[in-house]
Amino acid sequence: MSSASPKRKAALFALIVDDHPLLRLAIRQVIEHHFPSAVVREASTGEEAAGIVRTEPVELAVLDVMLPDHSGLTVLKRIKQLRPQIKCLMLTIHDEPQYVRLALSHGASGYLTKETAPDELRDAIRTVLTGARYVSKGLDGTGASRTRPGSVLSLLPFLSAREMEVLSLLAMIETFLSMSAYALSAMFSFLRIF
Repeated sequence: MSSASPKRKAALFALIVDDHPLLRLAIRQVIEHHFPSAVVREASTGEEAAGIVRTEPVELAVLDVMLPDHSGLTVLKRIKQLRPQIKCLMLTIHDEPQYVRLALSHGASGYLTKETAPDELRDAIRTVLTGARYVSKGLDGTGASRTRPGSVLSLLPFLSAREMEVLSLLAMIETFLSMSAYALSAMFSFLRIF
């Protein structure tokens, strides 16, 4: 057997967990292009993902950190509890070292940002399937903060996974409320014209 990159003998069973259909399609295309015999499943929520993991073969899961029903970190933990052998690759907009550290400590095999090029996603998948870890360039996962001392974000390394999940949900609620307030303000401004 040569020392070249090993060829896969069987289909890759992959699960993409993200609430954005366009992103799921892009990830699917990368996987299917580089792993032509891949069988790819998709889930837009943590509950859907858990259902697929319980009932279908899954070798690789590509997960977002933020999902509509659960934190991706919670879904990661649940997947690893259900089927510890599944390789989980986080793919998210969150590039803060605290998220990287938490994901890896919860069993993620890799961590990428959504700014990742398709070739890096391919490389990350190949790496984690061998049992090694893959972290995007520039993300060291050490928990070293790039935030200002004294800011709320500087406290993130000290939060548990559950506290991070609650903080993430509060941030999502705050964003929703801000958008709702903006929409209401715009609507009232529009109505004042009449």
